Amino acid sequence: MKKIIFDCDNTMGVTGCDVDDGLALIYLLGKSSAELLGITTTYGNSDVETVYANTSRMLSDLDRQDIPVLKGCASRKQIESEAAEYILDTVRENKGNISILATGSLTNLYAAYLLDNTIFEQVSEVVLMGGIQQELIINGILLNELNFSCDPAATACALKNARNLSIVTGNHCLDAFFTKQEFKERLSFCDQPIGKYIAQTCSYWFENMMKRFNLNGFHNWDVVAAAYLMNPALFKDHYDSILLDLNNLKAVFWKMANRMITTQSG
Repeated sequence: MKKIIFDCDNTMGVTGCDVDDGLALIYLLGKSSAELLGITTTYGNSDVETVYANTSRMLSDLDRQDIPVLKGCASRKQIESEAAEYILDTVRENKGNISILATGSLTNLYAAYLLDNTIFEQVSEVVLMGGIQQELIINGILLNELNFSCDPAATACALKNARNLSIVTGNHCLDAFFTKQEFKERLSFCDQPIGKYIAQTCSYWFENMMKRFNLNGFHNWDVVAAAYLMNPALFKDHYDSILLDLNNLKAVFWKMANRMITTQSG
C-alpha cells in the first residue's frame, strides 16, 4: 500500500469554490492500495480556515474521522503551522515510504523543508498538480495558473529539492471533463451512499461552470493527479529539465517545459 499525505485546498461543497480536491480525496479513500495517513490543508481555492473546516466536515460526513486533518500555513508569509510539523514527523516515522500529493499552494511543504532541509530526501515520491505549459483556455476564456503561483519560493523549493517528482499541469487535465449529463446518468440515481453524497455535494459546481465558462460540465483537475499517483501506468511520462526563475513563478501564467504529461526527476 502507498502511504500518502494529501496536501490540498479542498473546498468541495463550499459555494462558488471548486470541487476537484474533494473528488480526489474520495478517490483516494476508495482505493484499497492507498493508506491516507493524513490531510494537510492549505490555501488556494479559499483561505485555510475555510479549507480546514470544510475538510474536517467532509471526513465527518464520510465517517472517516480516523484520518487526521491538520491546519496549514495561512499565507506564504506565515511559514509555521501544525501541518508543516505533521508532514515532518510523519515523513520521519515512515522514512522512504511516504508519497506526498499536493494539489494547492505549496507553502506547507516549504515550511516543512525549513524545519528540516533533508525532508525531501526521506520522501519516496511527490506528485504536484499545478503549472501550465501554454495558455490555458477553456471555451475561449484564458485561465490563470492558481497553484504554483500562490507561493513562488515554495514552488521553487519543491521543484529543486523533491526527488521522484511528478507534475501534472493544468493543460494535461483538459481532457478529464465530466459533463452534466454523465453526472446525472452515473450519480443522480445511484443507490450507493457515496454516489448520492457526490451528487448532492457537487451539483452546484455545474451552475458555476455554466455562468463562468458557458460549459455543461467541469474539469477534474486534481483527480488526474491522484490517478497518476495511484496508477501511473495509465499515463505516458515525459522527462524534462525545468529552468527555475522566480520572476516566472511570480507571473500569473507560468509556462513550464514545452512537452510534459508528467515531469519526473530522480
